[in-house]
This record gives sequence, C-alpha cells and structure tokens, in this order.
Amino acid sequence: MRIDIITIFPDYFTGPLNVSLIGKAAAREDIGFRVHDLRRWATDVHHTVDDTPFGGGPGMVMKPDVWGAAIDSVLSAAGETAPPAAGGPARLVVPTPSGTPFTQDLAATYAAERHLVFACGRYEGIDARVAADARSRMPVDEVSIGDYVLAGGEAAVVVIVEAVCRLLPGVLGNEQSAADDSFGGGGGGGGTMRGLLEGPVYTRPRSWRGQEVPPVLLSGDHAAIARWQRDEALRRTAATRPDLIRRLAAVPDGLGDRDRKVLAEAGFPVDAKNMAH
Repeated sequence: MRIDIITIFPDYFTGPLNVSLIGKAAAREDIGFRVHDLRRWATDVHHTVDDTPFGGGPGMVMKPDVWGAAIDSVLSAAGETAPPAAGGPARLVVPTPSGTPFTQDLAATYAAERHLVFACGRYEGIDARVAADARSRMPVDEVSIGDYVLAGGEAAVVVIVEAVCRLLPGVLGNEQSAADDSFGGGGGGGGTMRGLLEGPVYTRPRSWRGQEVPPVLLSGDHAAIARWQRDEALRRTAATRPDLIRRLAAVPDGLGDRDRKVLAEAGFPVDAKNMAH
C-alpha cells in the first residue's frame, strides 16, 4: 500500500510512522509512506496557504489553488494522471469534524485500497472546491474520528493510518488479533466481536491482589471460552454502547437466543419495542 500525506507540519509524522508494528511494516516496504509539505506548492514569497473566508466569519480557509496543485503533483508522482493507473485511482481522505464517522468497517475498506492520499486541513478547513474537483477523478471521503474538534487533521490521520495499517497482511504478529478486536470480524451469534466491544482480558499471574482469573479461561474448553468472551462483550457493550446492541438487534441473525438471554439478565432486554428506540 502507498500512503501519501499532505500537511503544513510534515515533522508531525516523523515519529508515529516509524515506530511499533507499522514502522516495521514500512521498513519492510509493505507500506510506502510519503509525507509532503503543502507549502511547497504555494507560489508567493511567504508560502501562503490560507486566506480570509468569503462571506465573512472568524478564522482562515486553506486555499484551493495550493491544495489543487499539491494533489495533482502527488497523483502525478504516483503515475495516476488521467486515465488512472492500473488498479484504480487513489482514494483521497480528508479528516474533518463534519465528515462521515470513521469506523472499523471503513478501516477495512481502506485497507483494501492500493493508494490512500490524506489531506490534513487546518484553521477553518480546506476550500470546499478542492474536494469537489478531486471527486471528478477519484473517490473522496470526508471523515470524522469523533464528535470533537482538533487543531488540524494530522492527529486524525495518525489514528486512521494506524487503524488501517494494522489490518494489512503481515502487520500484526497474529492475524486473528484483528478479528477478535472490538468491532471485529465475523457476524451473527457465533463468538466473534462483530459489532461489539471487546470484553475483559487477563494474563499471568492467575491471582493478583486478591483477584482471580475467571476459571473458564483456565479450563481449556475453547467453545466455553468463546461463549464466555461473547457474553462479556455483550454485557460491556450494553452497559457502555447500547446503540451498538440496538444496531445488532436490527440485523437478521445479529443476535442469537443465548445473546438475548445474556442481555436480558444484564437488564437490557432486546425485543421489537427496544429495537424501535
């Protein structure tokens, strides 16, 4: 996978892209990171990348001519001038509080892409014509990582890149780890975390400060362990993210009979009336 990041703070990415499992994948050239300073494409002596907004209002807006030149240059360097290179065009991702929520499913979609380009906005954001123009040549996603506002898109890009890259083949030491994550793979009532938050986890020692590891985890009964893990995931999700339980309940086979029993015992009965809310 190739990942291009356009930003006015390229040094922001010096550390995050070179550490841990993602850094090792980059060293193996499984992932190709390229970070670009947006100011390279500014044409005035001050390397200006922003201007006052039309219509008035506080703050500054990032200039379309600078961003347009930057995106054109990045695509050209990747051999993606029109018509797009074999394998399809790059996908442009623009982090913004007003975007579509970023989810594990979207991370999996991005992990299947050949080339991602991230545009890190600042100030009041990027002139809307930049995304509109890019959509004529490539898929464009405006994505939010949460209901809050950051100083710029750089932190959001780090979050998205880590979520995406850990799903790439060979990045995680154990490929099953991603499937067992919160919101992980699989479906239905069969012991996966699909649509659920992951439950509690334990390791040695078995006894610590008077607390014991649940006996089922020491039993060697893999079916019982899988069922216990799903039960705990259901309880945790009902307690902290009941919206996810309602979403699962609305999907055919999203919850099994045992799931519904566990939820009822946890004080979260799932029936038609509950699903409607």
